[in-house]
Amino acid sequence: MLKSMTGFGRYEVSSGDRKVTIEMKSVNHRYLELGIKLPRKLNYLEGDIRNQMKKYVERGKVDVFITYENLGLGDECIRYNSQLAREYFDCFSQISEELGIENDVRTSMIMRSPDVVTIENGQDDEEAVKKLVEEAVGGAAIKLIEAREQEGERLKTDLLLKLDEIMEIVSFITEKSPIIIEEYKEKITTKIKELLDDANIDESRIAQEVTIFADKICVDEELVRLDSHVKAMKEALLSGGTVGRRLDFIAQEMNREANTTLSKTTDAEISNKAIQLKTDIEKVREQIQNIE
Repeated sequence: MLKSMTGFGRYEVSSGDRKVTIEMKSVNHRYLELGIKLPRKLNYLEGDIRNQMKKYVERGKVDVFITYENLGLGDECIRYNSQLAREYFDCFSQISEELGIENDVRTSMIMRSPDVVTIENGQDDEEAVKKLVEEAVGGAAIKLIEAREQEGERLKTDLLLKLDEIMEIVSFITEKSPIIIEEYKEKITTKIKELLDDANIDESRIAQEVTIFADKICVDEELVRLDSHVKAMKEALLSGGTVGRRLDFIAQEMNREANTTLSKTTDAEISNKAIQLKTDIEKVREQIQNIE
């Protein structure tokens, strides 16, 4: 199934007095970037959470927010970090000296500085907490994937419609190109007759001029490659999986062929269609950026 890189997942799990709540949100990114925000007491689990997330997500910027409560954990105590307090005091003193302002540091100011004074609970069962967090991460990741798949299906439907529109333009240019050559032949024949006032015209010379013109404006190869790229993109969209990078490469190639087609044409109608072709390809490419 096709997945978008945009999604949200939330999961909550409880066991006894313990409760873990996890929220995840993701946006598009070239690679996998995990941002994990969790209580300091659970820092030892960050590596495990990262490894677990890699089983669910391959691309995208994913932010993971974890909250943990243990209502049954007592024996609270206050911890004073004297070394950190000294560093804050030295920093305040340095600021005062360098800026030439009064050093009005009070004990209450240092106490309010982050992590100088903390309240700690008694020892928790790390294995039990780890098991609970793993369950919550898995549940939230599944919800995230479901959201990404739903958005991916919407993207697929829209992209397939846009690819059909692109093929309509390709078909129009394919049908119109031979007509332009015939019109050019009639035009050059008429012009020669007017200039020479002679019905006996060198047909071989006209054929040569038409051949040169046809070769100059020929976009057959570009149109064949565009047709092939569109089919390849449709196939990738329908097969699903992690195809975002492949789709982006195909879109770049499609844009290259559209540029060449536009540069070769001398017909106003085909020029307008080629411009529309480039516009539609760019829209496709923008949407592809959000596919995993």
